Amino acid sequence: METFLIIGGALLFIFIVLYNTLISKKNQVDNIFAGLDAVLKKRYDLIPNLVATLKEYMLHEAGTLEKITSLRSQALQPSLNAQEKMALDKALSSALGSLMVTVENYPILKANENFLHLQHTLHEVEEQISAARRAYNQSVTDYNNALEMFPTNVLAGFMHLEKKEVLRIDVTERENVNVKNLFR
Repeated sequence: METFLIIGGALLFIFIVLYNTLISKKNQVDNIFAGLDAVLKKRYDLIPNLVATLKEYMLHEAGTLEKITSLRSQALQPSLNAQEKMALDKALSSALGSLMVTVENYPILKANENFLHLQHTLHEVEEQISAARRAYNQSVTDYNNALEMFPTNVLAGFMHLEKKEVLRIDVTERENVNVKNLFR
């Protein structure tokens, strides 16, 4: 009888450790995504100032500025799930990248101190976003590994835990930059 209690206690202890490990990894993914979301919010807060500064100089780029403003508004909707938020973030990153390349055609704008400060701040936020994405992807990888490896995979199946997607970059972001276009 004592042996059964010891074995039962050991199995219960193992179950508790595995359960807590899975919950900890799941919560870590959620926590890091919330951190990424906070950094994205920083960028969204910069956009109105950037657009206001650029509107004064870039009358011919109104469509791009409106697109950026629209994407920002959509990204701030509280009802978005993680995939929708990341899709909007990709579109916004692309639009901001295009806008920064277009700025090169406006020498007066490049000398504007307010714009230079905003550009520097945006660059810092982009670096923070990149670091947050790396942390998120590492956390998701650890979580997904726990869901797939024995014995936690058995418990994960009973808990109905599902794999999460890592954040991937677009094919266009993987392409080399055409340097000739930068010097035109």
